[in-house]
Amino acid sequence: MNQMFGNRGYGATQRARSLRDQEADVFRRVNYTLKAAIHADAIERARALADNRRLWLAIEGAMANAANALPEATRVSILSLGRLIQREMNAPEPDFAFLIEMNDQMIAGLSGDPG
Repeated sequence: MNQMFGNRGYGATQRARSLRDQEADVFRRVNYTLKAAIHADAIERARALADNRRLWLAIEGAMANAANALPEATRVSILSLGRLIQREMNAPEPDFAFLIEMNDQMIAGLSGDPG
């Protein structure tokens, strides 16, 4: 019974947070895996890249959606960034520091901290 109320409380907390905060948290979680993978084995690096790839594919899908409320110029810029990140992830030796920095920039933007 307590577990049920605990889950309700967690759900209410999540709903009370803004969508931007929740999106920033997704970037933070992906960045955590990228940072941990820098000195990890090949499998952990591949997993971290796969998580980042899924995130950016979802972002690209959202930006390509005509119903997206962001200004077109913003959507185009994010799409362009997403394609750059996809190319980097497909490189023989992806630059994890670059990927982390790009995600950090998205976190800052979503958090209202431009700089």
